[in-house]
Amino acid sequence: MKLILALLGIAALLYAGICVLLFFKQEHLLFFPSRLPATHRFSFPGQFEERWILMADATRLHGLLFHADAPAKGLIFYLHGNAGALDSWGDVAPTYTRLGYDVFVLDYRGYGKSQGQISSEQQFLADAETAYQQLLPEYPEARTVLLGYSLGTGAAAWLASRHHPRRLVLQAPYPSMTAMARQHYSWIPGFIVRYPLATDKVLARVAAPITIFHGDQDEVISYQGSLQLKKLLKPGDEYITLPGAGHNGMTENPLYQQHIRRVLGLQ
Repeated sequence: MKLILALLGIAALLYAGICVLLFFKQEHLLFFPSRLPATHRFSFPGQFEERWILMADATRLHGLLFHADAPAKGLIFYLHGNAGALDSWGDVAPTYTRLGYDVFVLDYRGYGKSQGQISSEQQFLADAETAYQQLLPEYPEARTVLLGYSLGTGAAAWLASRHHPRRLVLQAPYPSMTAMARQHYSWIPGFIVRYPLATDKVLARVAAPITIFHGDQDEVISYQGSLQLKKLLKPGDEYITLPGAGHNGMTENPLYQQHIRRVLGLQ
């Protein structure tokens, strides 16, 4: 009996230690940035410019603003996924510039040329808010489409719940990071998650039309979990399934491109 109690005590200590480690180090599980030197030169087709955005704590975040060939119909404000940087995420821009939209893609703290590192959900969301506000004088909300991919869907939905963009588009969204943690690590208590990014809590407050895209073979963010968000949509919103599509490469998916053309009012 003493041996059993000792083993249980050791197991409890190990469990508590792992939970403490996850609580303080979960940025390493959630964010996978690629750094770029300040001298990096981007080589995308078409016209684009680098933008720097100053945060309240004097950290400078970096973004790229891509321009349509003709006068823009509006802006796609794009919040990307959890890995890489603008040297790869900039590849999404031609899909939208060909449709007549300018595209702004933001690199989060520690990504690409952006300074600092992400340390809290509040900071992560406040950075997205500051970048959004910076572009409003050039692109009024009536001409702005908020678009989030994967990790970026939580921030995009949160922004849309606080503002009045023309539309919210979510690619491969999650109900919340707490739900994601339950999916992949069912033994982790919910309070450990410091980045809940609860899309399911804010979606009902979004007045703008919402369009959700999700591949039914997504191997990263559960398609079945994402279907929970469909129940929260208001009349006129859309949930579009992409048959056979996984998590990556959605922007290049022919069915996605067909639908986004319609969603943006070009058909």
